Amino acid sequence: MGPDPDGEGDVVATLVRYAPADAPVATRAVLYVHGFTDYFFQEHLAQHLAAQGYAFYALDLRKCGRSQRAGQTPHYVSDLALYDGELNRSLQVIREETELPVLIMAHSTGGLVTSLWLNRLQATGGARAQGITGLVLNSPWFDLQGPGYYRSVGTPLLEGLGRWRGFAKLPLGVSTAYGDSLHHSVSGEWDYNLDWKPLSGYAVHAGWLRAIRRGHLRLHKGLNIGVPALILRSKATKFMSKYGPAADLADLVLDVKQIQRWSGCLGERTNIVPIEGARHDVFLSSETPRTQAFRELDSWLKWLADSPETGA
Repeated sequence: MGPDPDGEGDVVATLVRYAPADAPVATRAVLYVHGFTDYFFQEHLAQHLAAQGYAFYALDLRKCGRSQRAGQTPHYVSDLALYDGELNRSLQVIREETELPVLIMAHSTGGLVTSLWLNRLQATGGARAQGITGLVLNSPWFDLQGPGYYRSVGTPLLEGLGRWRGFAKLPLGVSTAYGDSLHHSVSGEWDYNLDWKPLSGYAVHAGWLRAIRRGHLRLHKGLNIGVPALILRSKATKFMSKYGPAADLADLVLDVKQIQRWSGCLGERTNIVPIEGARHDVFLSSETPRTQAFRELDSWLKWLADSPETGA
């Protein structure tokens, strides 16, 4: 992607393709975008969508997962619009390779990033003109969780700190509860690279969180993403510093009430579906809520494909 505007050398982004020999002929395509302290490893999601006739692609954003390079700060950007470069290029590659309509799917921070990107696409004719037919968000990060003063006096303070000392680490504490609930080495069932998705997460830097808060505030003013959206979330939030059985039944990362509140700001038809017992990544939940999440996804995708509005 060329030189990093934030001064950390050249940056790259990685487009992952799922292309098994026995996959059915694809009639649509999907681009998946991960969240913070994350990268694409959810092979079961790729398998499921490939079986539904989707050519599956996933993007590891700059400085994330497979795209990390020595000397770079994991996940750091000073402006979420910088991700437009790899999102636009990925969409171009998918359209060139498949000539199919494209579904965008994103998790957590990726949900904020892609929503803002789709809104900016309105300046070039909109998402539909780019071949995009819909958006599926898995627990999108639409507001800053925690005490109210984080969102009131904390935001202008962060604006100044993030502007002048962007790489300063914020003292937000450490929790391994979510990571422990997922990884097979502790209490979970999933195997992934702990160098790219550490159990306790990455450090949060002031300039990055400033970019996030600016994205939140833009979303809260109302977007126009140009396509229908499905929002999947857990029914409950439970913030925990250490793993316990309750960690397997709730979102440990985000406030699901905030997801519910702000999803209407996307500006198009939205379906919001709470999943009982789901984790923060609903597709990494235990079997029962995970099955429900896939059922809801399939039902919505069928509606999208049959909708005369989308022509998907």
